[in-house]
Amino acid sequence: MAPVTDPDKTESANSLTERPTSSHALAMADHDEKGAAQEVHDEEVKDLGWTVDNEKIPNPLVGGMPNEDLWVLVRRFNKQMYHVKEYPHPLPGKLDLNIADEEEFSPDKLRANIERLYMTVIIGLMGFAKHIVRLRSWRETRRTSAFCAVYFLAWLLDFLAPTFLIMIITLIVYPPSREMLFPPAPLALVSAKTGGVQKPQAGVLGSTDSATGAPENYKGEAVEQEATNLVNSVATVALSSVSGKHPQNEPPGNENEKAGENVPDPTAMAVNASKARSSASGGTHKVDKTKVPMETAIWNKMRPVMHGIADVSDTWERFGNVFSPTAPFPQDLYRLRIAALLVPALGASIFITSYMLVKGITFGVGFGFFGDPIIWRGLDWLNTNFPKWQKLLELRNTVLKGVPTNAQLTVTLLRIGEANKAPLPPPPHPGLAPPDDEPVELTEEQLSAAGGDNPLNATDEELKAAIAPDPTVAHETAGADVEASKKDHHGKGGSRLLGILKGSVRGTVDTVLGADHLKARIGSEPSKQRLGVIPSKSDNKLSGPVDFRCRFHGKKGHAYITTKATIPCVGFSLDKSIASKDGILNDELHPVWTVAVADIKELKKVGGLGWKSKLVVGWALDREVADGLEIVDKQGNSWVITAMVLRDELFNRLVAMGGQKWEAW
Repeated sequence: MAPVTDPDKTESANSLTERPTSSHALAMADHDEKGAAQEVHDEEVKDLGWTVDNEKIPNPLVGGMPNEDLWVLVRRFNKQMYHVKEYPHPLPGKLDLNIADEEEFSPDKLRANIERLYMTVIIGLMGFAKHIVRLRSWRETRRTSAFCAVYFLAWLLDFLAPTFLIMIITLIVYPPSREMLFPPAPLALVSAKTGGVQKPQAGVLGSTDSATGAPENYKGEAVEQEATNLVNSVATVALSSVSGKHPQNEPPGNENEKAGENVPDPTAMAVNASKARSSASGGTHKVDKTKVPMETAIWNKMRPVMHGIADVSDTWERFGNVFSPTAPFPQDLYRLRIAALLVPALGASIFITSYMLVKGITFGVGFGFFGDPIIWRGLDWLNTNFPKWQKLLELRNTVLKGVPTNAQLTVTLLRIGEANKAPLPPPPHPGLAPPDDEPVELTEEQLSAAGGDNPLNATDEELKAAIAPDPTVAHETAGADVEASKKDHHGKGGSRLLGILKGSVRGTVDTVLGADHLKARIGSEPSKQRLGVIPSKSDNKLSGPVDFRCRFHGKKGHAYITTKATIPCVGFSLDKSIASKDGILNDELHPVWTVAVADIKELKKVGGLGWKSKLVVGWALDREVADGLEIVDKQGNSWVITAMVLRDELFNRLVAMGGQKWEAW
């Protein structure tokens, strides 16, 4: 009750050992099932494979979780977390890393939230919809017959609501019942129209949890790429609409039109294309009085929209972690709690008639419509006496209290590594090699049936034909008009001009970045911050877990973390070598600055270049840009380290190793 009765109360912890949240406590606990990161060791900091191939990394790193599942969580955590601040007040749900009410908005963060919505909610709903289609199709005859018989028997006895609640409680309490009632099948293999087997959209079944079935190098990558391409494709269609693209009416030879001489601002290009289309149609006013208010209204609504998307994804992830909990979180507690809440509803449903239900719903509708004077007076009293009463009623603080989102689960796993002084190594880099077009080997965990039916009522020959590679399927469209609109080509002349333009821009970028070295020598701070943003091959060599190659005010050095002292610290040194091959820090370091991990109150990922410059560099040079990290202590001092290839990994270590309760901004 402290977050509601005393919302201004502050509390803090200096280390993991003080266990300020359930996440910290679980990280410090002695777990029955242990992975490599939970084993006792003599080293100051144990390197579990930060610089080796993933095949050489011990598996599992955390007990009860394969490394591939761990890497999926960490990869998505890296994309989700941009900016965290210490939260000094009591937490209603005893878990930190909740999203701040005044979360900062940015288009890139909106994109990340939409991608996350796809990977969690949309993929989950697609799976649910395909299970319904399978049931309705009568292909799995015995299973559908059983559902049909139970349904109409319950209908005949006026026992539908209790039957439905009994099924829900069974699915919650007894996990094996889920595969019995709803046998698994790869999402891409099930037809949304017939409920039978289909050819995956990718032309091969290379992954079992993605909508297209595309191949992947590591688990979860196909879904992540689908989410990215979903946003890209919607943006492409929107841009084509804004620019008035109408390929059916283009004159012959239009593809040979000259390309522009400069790389424009992408958002300005969309607006200008819209203006050009209106001008060509004779529909442009010289003074547009609606432009500013409409733009302002739309942008003002973006932050609550982004926050709402994040809340939906958080709630979905929490329910997922209730029904399929991950160690070290309790395996049965939350499931049984929700099932216990449904038992009274089950008891009441036996006695509640349809007449009583209709009367109750219609009374509620009437009271909601006409009871505004009573409602707002009640809300005013609550807001006066309990300023944060809404927080106490949120699902995360009531029914789902203590249940983590995937981000909270990930930071707990990272804290397990820090508690044992064995930081979890980063996920393997996807690399440039595309995954092989080889079908996955299906097991009963991925494809099965109930009651003696054949999976999807398909023969072995049909299944083999469906999952076998066919490169033509991915290119099939719904018609010639869609095919024409989808095409994006410049013709031979246009391609040559774009090649020349790209070479020119590449030369300009090299010149500008080269000039930064001269400007930095004469004291230009922005130029110092840009030094090294295009990492060389030597810079790309992985470091960690103790030292991280980076720059400070443009000077090459290492950020490092030391736990030798009583108080763990993070610092920056210009020394060329600060750690031995075993990852042990040298005794004689010459730090430029140090800050105790317990004193950090804010961590913020910063870009190595502005977003428009980053787009140009990515297009012209086809190179990765090394970004930076801002560290702010409790006295307000700030340090910005730049040109860091392992920026996300240092961010994760600093978030996980202290006693702070974080809030995501």
